[in-house]
Amino acid sequence: MPKYKKNNEEVSDGVNLLISILVRYPEIGTISFDPQNNWLKLTFMLSAIPSQLDFSNAKRLLKSSIIAYTTLEGLPLKTADIQLDVFEKVAMLSIFRDVHTISKNEIALLIALLRKTFKDLIIDYNDSLLEEDLLLQEEVIEDMLTNLKTHYDENRLIGIREDGRVLVFNK
Repeated sequence: MPKYKKNNEEVSDGVNLLISILVRYPEIGTISFDPQNNWLKLTFMLSAIPSQLDFSNAKRLLKSSIIAYTTLEGLPLKTADIQLDVFEKVAMLSIFRDVHTISKNEIALLIALLRKTFKDLIIDYNDSLLEEDLLLQEEVIEDMLTNLKTHYDENRLIGIREDGRVLVFNK
């Protein structure tokens, strides 16, 4: 599987994972990897602030879906938390999931639920990506998740979108 490179040096699996997730899923605004706690934080931007009731219902739906998914897959659930941060006219919904049990299919499920639940979900479409590119990103995501489950990355990482680009930093 190809890895992104910079200056002829191989980039870590954690960096490749964050890049691939952001490229594949334009709904995700930022993604963080915390190696000490072994979790990923997926952050979604909303252009309107949901009511407390709407957020509580969405949180219950997302959490029960994560529990159902991991149960069906026979995986022990370690970290599954959802929080909402509000800033003036936008909201940031964050989902915390442990690296050992999250999968590409679960991420796709969560995004489908968020798209259905929040009509004001901010999506940074990239029309230049072909279907083959998206499929390649899915393969990279699955491979990098598998690698991180056995050989975790030591660096705290954060990936963000900026002006149609994906940037990843050591935190």
